[in-house]
Amino acid sequence: MRPLLIALSLLAATPAVAQTAADEAAIRALVRSYVDARQLRSEEAVGALFTEDADQHTTTGEWRRGRAGIVPGTMRSSAANPGSRAITVETVRFLTPDAAIADGPYVITGPGTQVRRMWATLVVTRQADGWRIAAIRNAMPTGAPPP
Repeated sequence: MRPLLIALSLLAATPAVAQTAADEAAIRALVRSYVDARQLRSEEAVGALFTEDADQHTTTGEWRRGRAGIVPGTMRSSAANPGSRAITVETVRFLTPDAAIADGPYVITGPGTQVRRMWATLVVTRQADGWRIAAIRNAMPTGAPPP
């Protein structure tokens, strides 16, 4: 436990790391790929975007753990909530050269005139073969956005 506390305190004391425009573009492309894979309802495409130990906490309170839990959970959610999805990444904050947080509005439109507005926060990490999603936190906004 003590090494974990030391690591967390060092991470908290480390300023955000500026990265290249190419890294930010790759992270934005990763989020677009996630939305596209969900639209296609492709288990293979969704699974390829996550780290093996990724997790996802949904607006329904479901906590999907590991790629093996995320992929089928995502397929169930897409089937239960049909419509067009969009995540607009507003910010990318680099924590280290190999870890970042991407945030933005997440909107599901349809069927009909139904619109579901949420917020998505994705933690991404650089892997040997590129950026992958390590965690997703979806939230339903409860009030006015901060100024």
